[in-house]
This record gives sequence, structure tokens and C-alpha cells, in this order.
Amino acid sequence: MKVVKSARPLIFAVLAAVFLLASATGAWWYYGADAENGIELPLPPEPPRLADGAEYERCLAMLRDDPEGALTFADAWEATGGGEGARHCAALGQLTIGEPDRAAEQLERLATGSQGSAAARAAVFAQAGQAWMMAGDPGRAFAASTMALTLNPNDADLLTDRSVTLGTMRRYSEALADLDRALAIDPDRAEALTFRAAALRNLDRADEALTTVQRALAVAPENPEALLERGILRQLRNDAEGARTDWQRVLTLAPDTPTADLAQQNLALSEAGPNRR
Repeated sequence: MKVVKSARPLIFAVLAAVFLLASATGAWWYYGADAENGIELPLPPEPPRLADGAEYERCLAMLRDDPEGALTFADAWEATGGGEGARHCAALGQLTIGEPDRAAEQLERLATGSQGSAAARAAVFAQAGQAWMMAGDPGRAFAASTMALTLNPNDADLLTDRSVTLGTMRRYSEALADLDRALAIDPDRAEALTFRAAALRNLDRADEALTTVQRALAVAPENPEALLERGILRQLRNDAEGARTDWQRVLTLAPDTPTADLAQQNLALSEAGPNRR
């Protein structure tokens, strides 16, 4: 059995988009995906490898272009002894066709009963957590993410995953604690720095948030999410021109994405003036 080092690609691949949800009290990063527009699934060697062989490779390869075919293949393969590999592919197939709740349940069962190593099982629990996020159930996502961390407690990817779930639950102090642990392991993780900035902002620590997002942009100068966050922080400091510059840069770097949509909304609100915000 092969084991992935981390489950991080799931955040940007399975969930496909990053949303910054604004509210009266601030904003947080929320991951979601529109199944009708397709989901870019993680494929080998990045996801947890629960099997070896041509059947597993073929099933996973079918997920992007023919998810229904992948499901049919996985079912037939399991009937002839496909085991964990077949069940894993079937769960990812459910995710691809827009049934994240069913996928999450299947992934949890697989992770619970797997004969794999702790790291491999943790990665599958992480996938279950991301599927629960897609299904709009952060409570169950938190439980799955916590199971992953119980199995693999010092994985920066898993800590970052759980911080996102905590953020959507408005548990910003706990999210910040997970992000600080992740950054102690990997200080140059741009997405974790960006999420940390968002958590700090929601804790009314805007100066620290700006310092943190500047660190993110030093690591990844063209990270759209970091630019979106810095624009928000600049707006809070009454730097309207700086905010517009960041949001316009997001539109250039990441057109036709949810991040760009949010930047466009912020630009429109900025142009409308304070009475429309």
C-alpha cells in the first residue's frame, strides 16, 4: 500500500474553489464547489493510495471525464474482489457526480475499517472532511478532520484543513491555533498565512492580520486569495485605492473564479460608497 504524505491537494482540487464569505462581522474562507460545473478531483500520486494495479489507476483516471463510468467500473470491480481500492474510487465517483454527503459517509466508513497505515487512514478521513464541507455540514467535517489529526497529529495539511472548518463555524480562536501549529511546521505555507490573516481580522486584530497577509504575499506574490484578503484589510484601513488595486489584480490573475467574483463584488461596493456597504 502506498501512503500520501499529505491530503492538502484536496482543498484546492476536490473542492475546486475558495470563497471568502463576507458578513457584518467580517469574513472567513469557505470551500465549496458547484457539481454541475464539474469537480477537479485529485488523482495519483497525490490522494491516499489504497490499492495498486491497473484497475485502480483506470478507475481513478475515469473520474474526471466519465464519473458515471467510474462508478459502474468500481461497482463491478468490488464485486470481483476490488476491496478498498474499488470502494475508494466509488466514493470519489459519488463526489464527482454531486453527491458529497454519500461520498463523505463512504469515505468515513473506508477510513474507519481500512487496514492501511495511520497516515493513509488520516488522509481518507481528510477527504471525508472535505466532502462534508461540500455537503454544507461543517460539524461533521470537523469531526472527520479531528479523526484525521488523531491519527496524524503533526500534519500541517490536516491542521490547515481543520482550521477552514473551524472558520466556517466562526470558531476563529481555535482556527488560529490550528494555523499557528501548521505554520510552526511549515512557515512558508501561503494559504495558511492567508487563512491566519482572515482569522485575525475576525478577531479584531487587523494590524496583525495585515502583517500576516503581507508574509503570504512575500511567499506567493500572485496568490489571488491573499490579494483578496489584503484588499479587505486595506479597505478597513481606509486605503480605498490600495484595496481596488488588489481586487483588480485578482480579476486579472484568476478570472471566472469565485475569488474573482468576490473581488468584483467588493469593487462594486467600493464604487457604490459607504451607504451601500
